[in-house]
Amino acid sequence: MVLSAGVIRKRLGDDSRDGDLVIRPFEDACLQPASYDLRVAEEVNLIRGQCTLVPTLEWVELPSDLAATLRGRSSYGRRGLLLGAGYIDPGFRGQLTLCCTNMGGEDILVPQNTRIVQMIFHEISGGDELYSGRYQDSRGIVHARD
Repeated sequence: MVLSAGVIRKRLGDDSRDGDLVIRPFEDACLQPASYDLRVAEEVNLIRGQCTLVPTLEWVELPSDLAATLRGRSSYGRRGLLLGAGYIDPGFRGQLTLCCTNMGGEDILVPQNTRIVQMIFHEISGGDELYSGRYQDSRGIVHARD
């Protein structure tokens, strides 16, 4: 089941270990009817034909019963922006590194704090396994690790 804005707001707390969803900093304007818009942490120029790693402003923590998918916002999709690697496991903590590929006809300048992707939350049944991989507690841009 996809979480609504009302449920997302009710689930917000201080620590995912207490079963809470954490989004810091949280901005009311980013809350959509069934998603939350993530913002870029710094201004970035997305060069035509290239993949660029972009850090989110928000720190996200998912409790054991929630996972999330990321979808590019349609306003950027119409300009040719594609998003790769858009799944967040239960138990993840950290800033997200977005893989943004500009397939449009011109470079795209994205100012700092601009909403760029939607994070859609899904309930997980019987969630007893938590993410503990190499991207846990990520800050800023995190390049692929071997």
